[in-house]
Order: sequence, then C-alpha cells, then structure tokens
Amino acid sequence: MQIRADIAALVRAGHSDASIARRLHCGRGTVNQVRRALNLPPSTALGRLYAEEVPTGQVREYRAARMPLSPARQAANREALLAALRGEAA
Repeated sequence: MQIRADIAALVRAGHSDASIARRLHCGRGTVNQVRRALNLPPSTALGRLYAEEVPTGQVREYRAARMPLSPARQAANREALLAALRGEAA
C-alpha cells in the first residue's frame, strides 16, 4: 500500500497528522490509523505524553521522597512556620 509508506516517511520526517493529511489528500484519521498500525509515536506533545505515562500508571520522574505530606505533618509545618513568622523560638 503506497500511502502507508508515504505516511510513514512523513511521520519519521516529523510532520504532524494534519500536515500529512493535507499533503496526501487523506483524512487525519487515516494518518492516525497508519501511525498506530506502524507503532509510531503520536504527533502532538500531549499525545506523546499520554502514550508514555498513562498506560503504565507511573510517571517517569517519580520520587517517593516527593510524596504529599500527611495532614498531621502539614499542620505541624504550618504551626512551625507561623511561630517563626511571629518571632517565637521553636
């Protein structure tokens, strides 16, 4: 199928789905189907982000040390900050 080879070449050249569809006079859905059939990455930055991060359920730069604080720890930190702002010795 010639159109698939053309689409693959344009995808690898860095063109967006809309740009490829305009150049080859086909629909963006066709370009997207070919992109998925060839296991090529999505054309948009957001599409690439979803393709990389969401299926695994994990974010690449995740660090356990950066976990949100518990409500008790947040309250203790808030009290320490307010005491420091008031000039009280801790």
